Amino acid sequence: MKKTFGEIIREGREHEGLPLRKVAAFIDIDPSTLSKIERGERSANKEMIPALAEILKISAHDLTLSLLSDSVAESLIYENNCSEILKVAEEKIVSLTTLSNWYEKKFGRAPENLPKIK
Repeated sequence: MKKTFGEIIREGREHEGLPLRKVAAFIDIDPSTLSKIERGERSANKEMIPALAEILKISAHDLTLSLLSDSVAESLIYENNCSEILKVAEEKIVSLTTLSNWYEKKFGRAPENLPKIK
């Protein structure tokens, strides 16, 4: 099984020999909050990733992948048709990305009623 975001953060912190309080201060959160994130009792947010990547020397891409996949897994854990849901979601993402890119090229700005695609 793949490691959770919190497990990756804890292992990275321990590998770098950094105390919890130092990492927490670096990303500007309370040490108890970071401890909860490491234990999977609280979710991190994407804004923390650049600082975590820097201090823990872990790829921001890998951290983002782990954080977002944790979120998807948590939202689907009790569903019986996870594969079907993921397939439909992927199709929607492709469709929204295509539509958003077309709109932006045509009108020079992102559409207001579609989610921003990065």
